[in-house]
Amino acid sequence: MEELVIRDADVVDGSGEPSYRSDVVVDGGRIVSIVKEAAAAGCLRPKARRELDAEGLVLSPGFIDMHAHSDLALLRDPDHSAKAAQGVTLEVLGQDGLSYAPVDDRTLAEVRRAITGWNGYGDDIDFDWRSVGEYLDRLDQGIAVNAAYLIPQGTVRMLAVGWEDREATPQELDRMRQLVAEGLEQGAVGMSSGLTYTPGMYAKDSELTELCRVVAAYDGYYCPHHRSYGAGALEAYEEMVALTRQAGCSLHLAHATMNFGVNRGRAPELLSLLDEALAAGADISLDTYPYTPGCTTLVALLPSWASEGGPEAILKRLADDESAERIRHHMEVVGADGCHGVPVEWDTIEISGVADAELGEFVGRTILQSAEARGEAPWATARHLLLADRLGSTILQHVGHEENVRAIMRHRVHTGGSDGILQGTKPHPRAYGTFPQYLGRYVRELGVLSLEECVAHLTSRPAARLRLPDRGLVREGYKADLVLFDPETVAAGSTYENPRTLPTGIPYVFVDGRFVVEDGRRTDVLAGRAVRRSPVRRNADRR
Repeated sequence: MEELVIRDADVVDGSGEPSYRSDVVVDGGRIVSIVKEAAAAGCLRPKARRELDAEGLVLSPGFIDMHAHSDLALLRDPDHSAKAAQGVTLEVLGQDGLSYAPVDDRTLAEVRRAITGWNGYGDDIDFDWRSVGEYLDRLDQGIAVNAAYLIPQGTVRMLAVGWEDREATPQELDRMRQLVAEGLEQGAVGMSSGLTYTPGMYAKDSELTELCRVVAAYDGYYCPHHRSYGAGALEAYEEMVALTRQAGCSLHLAHATMNFGVNRGRAPELLSLLDEALAAGADISLDTYPYTPGCTTLVALLPSWASEGGPEAILKRLADDESAERIRHHMEVVGADGCHGVPVEWDTIEISGVADAELGEFVGRTILQSAEARGEAPWATARHLLLADRLGSTILQHVGHEENVRAIMRHRVHTGGSDGILQGTKPHPRAYGTFPQYLGRYVRELGVLSLEECVAHLTSRPAARLRLPDRGLVREGYKADLVLFDPETVAAGSTYENPRTLPTGIPYVFVDGRFVVEDGRRTDVLAGRAVRRSPVRRNADRR
C-alpha cells in the first residue's frame, strides 16, 4: 500500500491551467497517481497508509526560490523555517558572484570576511570543503529543503586573479575557465556574478563572455547581478543580453528591478528590451521579490576603487582621512558604482543588522537618523559604523517603486526569488515572506496575477530554467515536493518591524514526500539534498 493520499485537494498544478479537484497519491518520494474528481465520479478512491484531508486547501508544487542566500544557513540551522514555512522546497545558492566554493584556504578566509553581512562569518561552521562537489556533498548530509548551486564568478576571480582591478592574464583566464567547467561537472546549474561587488566587478565583458561560453557548453545559465540597477540600469540590462547572446548562453536576470528615482515608471522599457530579445531567439528569464526596498551590505555602496585589495585594504582606506574624504565625495557627489551610479541618499539607508552586537543602537535607523542623533554628518556615521563593525553591517535600501514591481512580475519569463539575507537583527521581511506575499497580497488582495499564473511563476518556470525534468509540476512520476495552502488566508507574517514572523495559511509542506511542515509546525525531517545537474557537455564553441 502507498504511503500517503492527499484527499480532495484543489490542485493548482504549476502549468498555469485551471485548477481541478483530485486525490493525489505519494509513495517513495514521488507522485504515483492523480485521481481527478474522485468523489464526484463515485469511483473507487485510492487508499494509502495515511490519508490527509485537504478540503479547502490548494495543492501545488513546492516553491523554488531562484535567488537565495542560505549558503551557510542551511548548514547552521536545521530548522530553516524561514524558507520551509513559506513552502519553499528548493533554493538556488551561490548568488551574486560570491560564495564558498570553489576556494583554497586563502580565498575561503577572504570570502568569509567579504560576505559576513550576508551569511555571518561562519565561526559555527566546519568548512570541510573546498570544491563545488564537496560543498554539494556536505548539503547531501541532510538539510531542510533542497538546494542547487551557481558557481560564483567573483569567488572564481578571487581564486585565480585576486582582488586587483585589472584584466586577467591568458593563464588566469584559462584557470577561471577550468574552475567553472569543474564546478559544472560537479553539479552546479550555472554561474552567477555580482557586478557591483568586488572583485567580480573588475571583470570586463570579454572575460565574462569567455566564462559564459563554458557555461553554455554545459547547458547551464548565467545569473548576473549586473552593473547597475540605478543610473544606467537599462544599459546594464542590454549589456547582459548582448554578452550572453554572443556567448550562446542562457540568461537569468537576478532580482530584476528598476530602482532609484531615475527609474521610476521605467519598467515597460526593460520589458520591451526583453521582449525584443526573446523574439529574436534569446533564452532569458528573471526573478524578483514582491517588495520595494533592496537589501545589501553597507560596504557594498563604496566605489570599486575603494574596495580593491579586499576587506583589509578597505578598512585601511576608511581609516585614512584623505582616502575617506575621496570615498565620501564619490558616494555623495559623483555617484559611486557600488551605489549604482546614483549619489547616496542617507535617509534611504536603514541599518538592518550588525556583526558586533554592541553596535545594536544603529539597527532600525537610517544613517541620517543616527547621524542626527550623534550630531555629525551622515558620512561620519557611516564611516564610523564601517570601521567599528569591520564591514559586517547590512542595510535596507528604500529606493524601489511599486509600479515597477507589479509590471515586472506580470512578465511571462518572471520567477520568484527572495534574495533573502537571514543575518541581522531586522533583516528584510522578504527573507521570511516572499512566497506568501505573492499569494496573499499580489494574488488575493490586488489581483495582479491569477492564482494559477502565480503558482506557475513560482514552480514550473524556475524548474524549466534549472532544467529539472521531474520538478515544478503536479504530475505522475514527479518528485513529491509539494505545498498545501489556504488561498483565503495565506499571507506573509513578516513585516519591517517584525521581520522573522512566519507566514500564515501554509499548513503542510512536503520534501521528497515527507512532512517538513505538518499542521503548521516544522517537523524534524531533513529531507533536502543537493540538486545536481547532469554534466552533459555540449560544443564548447557554441555561439
